[in-house]
Amino acid sequence: MAKAIEITDANFEEIIKSEHPILVDFWAEWCGPCKMIGPVVEEIAGEYEGKAVIGKVDVDANPAVASKFGIRSIPTLLFFKGGEVVDKQVGAVPKAVLAQKLEAQI
Repeated sequence: MAKAIEITDANFEEIIKSEHPILVDFWAEWCGPCKMIGPVVEEIAGEYEGKAVIGKVDVDANPAVASKFGIRSIPTLLFFKGGEVVDKQVGAVPKAVLAQKLEAQI
């Protein structure tokens, strides 16, 4: 089963070029709500294998990407299509909400 890929300051630009829609989870180790939504993001990664790219950015380890998109509260999930942000979700939400937003981009 596919897992969410680790996105870093170094590989972000390459990943964002994907022809598939991309869901990026901005999180940190110390963030409680991030720990709640983490397993949901991993489930979605498995379910959307081949249809979408699912990745996670540790904001403490990769401040450049987080800063580029003005991430101030986490978890923040950004949805990309064609290299552009097309949707955003701040805070932990049910899996159905994320799946519906991702589905809209496929």
